[in-house]
Amino acid sequence: MPGPILKIMPLFPLPGAVVGETVDRGRMVEIVISNKGAIHFEDCDFAGADLSGLAMSGFTFERCSFVDASLKSATLDRSQWKSCRVGKANFASADLSEAVIHSGDFNNTSWRGATLASARFMNAKLTGAVFKDARTLGLTFSDCLLISAYLCGISFRNETLKRLNFSDADLGGNDFRNSIFEDCSLRNANLKGARFQGADLRGADIGGLKLFDAGLFRGATISKSQAAMLLEDLGLTVA
Repeated sequence: MPGPILKIMPLFPLPGAVVGETVDRGRMVEIVISNKGAIHFEDCDFAGADLSGLAMSGFTFERCSFVDASLKSATLDRSQWKSCRVGKANFASADLSEAVIHSGDFNNTSWRGATLASARFMNAKLTGAVFKDARTLGLTFSDCLLISAYLCGISFRNETLKRLNFSDADLGGNDFRNSIFEDCSLRNANLKGARFQGADLRGADIGGLKLFDAGLFRGATISKSQAAMLLEDLGLTVA
């Protein structure tokens, strides 16, 4: 007998939508009050809007602009974001539990104190993003640019990290134990206090390692070419 049919739901399945509008706080409050349940926004402009503290659980946003918008303390759990422009937006203390961020520009965003439990970032640009004091249990990234991002204290233990660019990022105190790096970069990252025991770093660019950082990789696996590169970077001649 054939097995059960797997039904794949689209990323944005809601039938109702707000399309092509410029939405400020007043308009958003009006939309929230006049609609029950989650709302889908498409090609809308929220740039510079103050949406702080609003309840937007399960809302979906596709090709929307939130540049310089404030979403401080907003309730955005289970929200979904696709191909949005969100540069410099402020998500401080917002609740994005189980949110899905799929593609888009989130450069220089602030997630200070945000709840990101089980949130997923996929194919997103997060250069300069700040995740200080964020609640990150179950947070995952894949195919993301995290250049110069602040990610201190986050656990990636036992994860397979795919195509993540942590170049120049602050990864102080992060837990990478038993993690596997595939096509990733740690070049010039701050790794002070990070743990790598049991990690497989053969798929990572670890260039720019400082002498005092070398001990952090004790118990990790690196390739022969990486070992030779590290010795050269530390000023030793490989004969």
